[in-house]
Amino acid sequence: MPQTDYYKHNPLIHRDRRLSKSSSEWVRSFSCEDLKPLIVCRGPIRKEAMDVYQEMGISHYGILLSEKDSIVYPNALAPELRQLTDSNRVHRVPDYSGASKEERVERINQIIGIAKDNGYDSIFAGYGFMAEDEEFVAAIEKAGLKFIGPCAATQARAGKKDEAKRTALLVNVSVTPGVDNVTARTLVKKHDSREKLLALVKAEGLECDAKILKDTSLSLEALADHILMTSYAKGIDLYSIEELCAQVQEEVAELFRKYPQSRFRLKAIGGGGGKGQRILGASLLGTKNADEKAIAKAAAEAPAMVREVLQEVKANGVGDNKNVLIELNIEQTRHNEIQLLGNGDWCISLGGRDCSLQMHEQKLLEVSVTQEGLQAAIAKAKAEKKKDEVAALESDLKVLQRMEEESARFGQAVGLDSASTFECIVDRDRHYFMEVNTRIQVEHRVTELCYSLKFTNPKDKNDFFIVESLVEAMALLAQHKQRLPKPERVVRFNASVEARLNATDASLSPHAGGMIRYWSKPIKGEVRDDQGISMLNPDTNQFMKYKVAGAYDSNIALLLTKGEDRLCSYERLSEVLRSTTLRGSSLATNLEFHYGLVNWFLGRNVMAKPTTRFVVPYLTLVGTLKEEANKLDVVYAFFQMKKHYAKLVTEQFGDQPDVLAKELKNMSALLDRKGTLITRPMERLLDDPHLLSGWLSINTKNFKIEKGKVIWLRNPLGVLRDTYEYLHMDFRPHKPAAEIIWDHDQELLKQGLDFSRKIREHFGLHKDEYDKLNEILHKDKPQGGFDQEMWDQIRSAHYGFEVGLEMLGMLFLIGENTKFWDMKVLDDLEVVIPDYLTDLDLQARMKKILVPPPTTKADEIVAVCGGMYYGQEAPGLPPFVSEGMHFEKDQPLYIIEVMKMFNTIRAPFAGTLDKIIMEGGDGTIVQKGQPLFKITPDEKFVEVDPALIEKEKRERTTTYLKAVL
Repeated sequence: MPQTDYYKHNPLIHRDRRLSKSSSEWVRSFSCEDLKPLIVCRGPIRKEAMDVYQEMGISHYGILLSEKDSIVYPNALAPELRQLTDSNRVHRVPDYSGASKEERVERINQIIGIAKDNGYDSIFAGYGFMAEDEEFVAAIEKAGLKFIGPCAATQARAGKKDEAKRTALLVNVSVTPGVDNVTARTLVKKHDSREKLLALVKAEGLECDAKILKDTSLSLEALADHILMTSYAKGIDLYSIEELCAQVQEEVAELFRKYPQSRFRLKAIGGGGGKGQRILGASLLGTKNADEKAIAKAAAEAPAMVREVLQEVKANGVGDNKNVLIELNIEQTRHNEIQLLGNGDWCISLGGRDCSLQMHEQKLLEVSVTQEGLQAAIAKAKAEKKKDEVAALESDLKVLQRMEEESARFGQAVGLDSASTFECIVDRDRHYFMEVNTRIQVEHRVTELCYSLKFTNPKDKNDFFIVESLVEAMALLAQHKQRLPKPERVVRFNASVEARLNATDASLSPHAGGMIRYWSKPIKGEVRDDQGISMLNPDTNQFMKYKVAGAYDSNIALLLTKGEDRLCSYERLSEVLRSTTLRGSSLATNLEFHYGLVNWFLGRNVMAKPTTRFVVPYLTLVGTLKEEANKLDVVYAFFQMKKHYAKLVTEQFGDQPDVLAKELKNMSALLDRKGTLITRPMERLLDDPHLLSGWLSINTKNFKIEKGKVIWLRNPLGVLRDTYEYLHMDFRPHKPAAEIIWDHDQELLKQGLDFSRKIREHFGLHKDEYDKLNEILHKDKPQGGFDQEMWDQIRSAHYGFEVGLEMLGMLFLIGENTKFWDMKVLDDLEVVIPDYLTDLDLQARMKKILVPPPTTKADEIVAVCGGMYYGQEAPGLPPFVSEGMHFEKDQPLYIIEVMKMFNTIRAPFAGTLDKIIMEGGDGTIVQKGQPLFKITPDEKFVEVDPALIEKEKRERTTTYLKAVL
């Protein structure tokens, strides 16, 4: 059976969850076996909830399926159904949350109806869809059902980003500068006196609190805010989206003046998972004294962004709360969050997670940050006398302690009665509260691997039970809320890390529609959370193909590891990623990105402090590796190397024709025997820049470059062996030859390594002392007690095993020529990002290097990716383009919705749109490369001669080869 179940198949972390089986009467009283939950979320959290509930002894649970899961997208049927075979416990709706406000209300009623009609007493919404929907939770509570998550009152106080920020200010929690009441300011702009606002209340028949209306001490904005709340309850708008957009534009212009050289983030008060957020002001980032014209131009971006934000979170309907936060975007910032758990009376923090490695506001790699882990890292750094690292880690520890204290205080203030996450941005030794996610997080496992919860009988300290799952804790809270004593957090591991395996291409752009046809089994110790995709067919024991549909988010699975320290957890994650094989058709994932990234940190320092700005420059750097790698021809290099050695032999034996013929033959045979041994891994690395990035990083200390020449500091045979292992091409008899080192290459490599080891041991040298061994073996006079004949044979064998391996050094030159090592980690753990990698034009160009645009005719514009097409910014607005119009470079042409994210696609060049050839209107699903428009470009495109490209490639390869031979 595949080990996809975190709890069942990992003996390190499994405990019996059936509290009813305990010998303690007090423990048995907390049994949840009579809980009857309906699971209304999807993805990995749905299957996790199913597994946990089953292990808790909960037998009456059901799941909700969207038609998009099972009908709209063939082969996207929920794989959990292989486990849940009772059709009476599977319920269907058209879409989980609806496409509009009306559909959302309809869905809420439908879900509650399904629960009541089928005997469910509670609803679990996981970390998506309606998990943070105050209206949904309130309706559930009103219907007499339990919500397994924070109650409606907590959702109101903490779930909406504007309310949470105001609460944070009340309880002395640090917040980011900005504006949290732009809708109130919009209303005051429209009705600019107390009398006018009161007249509005009367005219619209709003049911406002009389005490608030009579309180003349209230500011106009506070009064307007209360009036707006009543208008939302009535389902009417008191301002238009255009008026809101104008107010946001005015506010950001003022903020640009107040905070020069800054960008600002627009955030819908709902949303999550990166949805409903945009950043504006990039053009002012490097401008010290921006004039009013530049400020106005930057602020003019706001209206379009506001519409996109509201559309993404479905808050653009009549009566929706359209408030948008405007926050200073602190550039050099890390994204840290604290896991919280409460029962309404007590609130406990469970350490932190660093989620700074993200892109498109979507987290990619999440790392545990705990006091115990940092204390251990500090002790280790002190022992190694790393003073700067000690200071940096001690600063982090102080910040974490403050965040944990503030988060628990905030949770207490809002009456937190389930799991939530307190999110902060950290700027060196300062932190700012950002928002609270009133739900369980995707990365909650990171915390579970570090801490368990010990609930102890207040009357008997020896009477207790352990909870290791936040999903289980949420069920316990829903069933026994006030009775649960405040738990003690118990350390399990000092470190853990999670990689989100997403359906994205090499540039991390969403890539929907791929079919998974094979997924390797998890290795020992791997924690793999998927929704059952890798679970085999229970009847045939065969893998079942699964389509990664574009209807929802891009996540395929969560891959986690743990360890005694961060280095151990990273090394284990590297092993997991290396061992993971995913195959399919039209399938693209970020597996190689993660592998390269994890090894980048392993080669530098896993305790590094990357900011939220790290990933895009890092991708740009990887793009430069690919651009340079594209200029090399490994096979051509190999044959040129053979000519080089033939020339050397000829120079040595040119006056001895018979000897020359023999030596040339021997040299040719020697190199030919190594051909595939050297070229196969090199071609693999040159083909995938993410793999090359990780390889260059972990080999940083194995070479140096002097006067343009590569000097090896470690035996290249050892590096080659490790390269095969790094690429998962090392010898494994059960694997096909195409995926591993070939038999004859394996034998040759083994012979060379055995020889080198014996010689090194003979001279009493460590494996890292290759330079000393090389120096010894370059001496003509016998060393180490050998006679001349044996010494000549040893030197000849050494030369024979290593000749040709110089070609590997070409990879180091790629790193040198792309300034790969300029992006580095300093002694104080800060990450240096070279300025050139932040250049927007370079970033855009490298994105196209990583994933070349789809091939197109000179008179067409095609879809850049698959997804849902929209030709206008929002319903009711004019289309971006029309037939016959002229468009400029960077002008918006259309929007593609992929994985719930709206991407505005801009013109790559200027031209005239002759004809719209896409069939269907807004909401039509298009495929990557599908022709959308017939156009006439302003400039004629000139095709490059392939022969010229090949000529330049060979010249570049020759230049590289000269530097290693």
